[in-house]
Formats: sequence, structure tokens, C-alpha cells
Amino acid sequence: MDFKFEISDSKKIAKTLSSFANTDGGKLLIGVKDNGKIKGVRTDEEFHMIEAAAQLYCKPEVAFTSKSWPVNGKSVLEVIIREQASIKPVLARGDDGKWEAYIRVKDENFIASNIVRRIWQQEDSKAVFLEYTEKEKQLLQYIDRHGSISVSQFTRIAYIPRRNAEKILVDLTKLNILDFEVDEFGTRFGFTDEFDLGAYEIDMNAFQK
Repeated sequence: MDFKFEISDSKKIAKTLSSFANTDGGKLLIGVKDNGKIKGVRTDEEFHMIEAAAQLYCKPEVAFTSKSWPVNGKSVLEVIIREQASIKPVLARGDDGKWEAYIRVKDENFIASNIVRRIWQQEDSKAVFLEYTEKEKQLLQYIDRHGSISVSQFTRIAYIPRRNAEKILVDLTKLNILDFEVDEFGTRFGFTDEFDLGAYEIDMNAFQK
């Protein structure tokens, strides 16, 4: 959820629409201060600003629903954006004219890295073929020792090109072995809660024999 005092710039709010559409969805409450105090808005004007952000400054267009709520004689506009998995990544146009994909982390919007965009683009693809080589083994053992890894770290320990490192990380994410987290420092990968490295290595050794 995001509180907005008012919408004065459609381009800026497009980043929030992009991040909600790319992540788990979200709600905008417009006419509410960060401390929860109701300021109220002129609903029609705010709606048109949101509509312009969704149609003109998001690519593809972001679908949303809205409702005006009367609160103590003032109007609060609620805008609901659902995760739009079938069209991810949703891009937003910045002030410099450049289109970027955004991801929502807690109450912040971050630019999604190339590898995150590749993961989104692979979500609907059907099959993954992954050869379990020494590179994959190095990766999983590093994460087991350190908890997480970045793309740059993986390229260094495995001595492989970045694109190859990204492909392995994307494939392991799709197989639900890895998950990723994003913050102001970048994207890091760690094991999913369901993954057990010991059991996985036993299975792989049996398969290879």
C-alpha cells in the first residue's frame, strides 16, 4: 500500500504502477498523508492523472480499478493494481524518456535488473533443461556457505561469462531451487525454503551413476 498526498506528476506515479504490476500488486490511497491524516482530493482530476500514467507512461498499459471513498466530508481515491503476470515486465517512462521496469520492495520502488527481467520473461515458458556440472555445484555450495550470491560473485567463482551465469541463475530460479531478493545494492540469490541441498546432491549423485 502507498499513501499519496496528491498526484501532481503522471510520470512519477507510473513508476509505482509498474512496480505493483510487476510484483504482487498493491493499492494507492490518494488524498492521505504519510501519517494517515485525511487531506482529500478532487477525485476526477486525480483519476485522470492515474489514467494518463497507466496509458501513456506505462508499457504495456497497466489495468487498474478505482473507487472514491467519502471520509469526514472529504474524498479519498483508492486505486487497485493487481500483479499482471501475463504481460511482465511492465515498463515506466522516466523523465529522461528511458523505459525501465520497476519492482516493489516493502515501500520502495527499485529498477529491476536485467536478470530479474529475464526471470519474469521465463515464467510462462514450459521446460527447463539444466545440466548439473561443476559450475552449478560451485554455485549451490557457495550459497550453502554464505547464504546468498550476486551475479558478479558467481561469474568470478565459476570463471564464466555473465550471460552464462545469468542463464544458470534464471534456470535454477524457475526450478524453484533459488529465489531472489532486491534492494538498493542489487539482486541476490538464495535457496528457497523448500530446497534441501543435501537431498538434492544425493539425488543427483544417484542419477549420474
